[in-house]
Amino acid sequence: MKKRVNIFLLSFLFVFFCSVNNAFAQKQPPQPPPSGKSAGPAPNPGLPINGGVLYLLASGILYGVFELRKKK
Repeated sequence: MKKRVNIFLLSFLFVFFCSVNNAFAQKQPPQPPPSGKSAGPAPNPGLPINGGVLYLLASGILYGVFELRKKK
């Protein structure tokens, strides 16, 4: 029973941290110039994916550790 409580608590804290972090990381997009001209050159297509990859990687590692411990 204690193991389930620990897993639930860890999961809850992870989701809570991700939610709070995403809430404060949201930025408003820049307003377009009033004259209709473009704001600058288009961004390069090779730009890295924004921060979500770190959450995906961390959750994958946590899931892998959970599965390895579960098999023992």
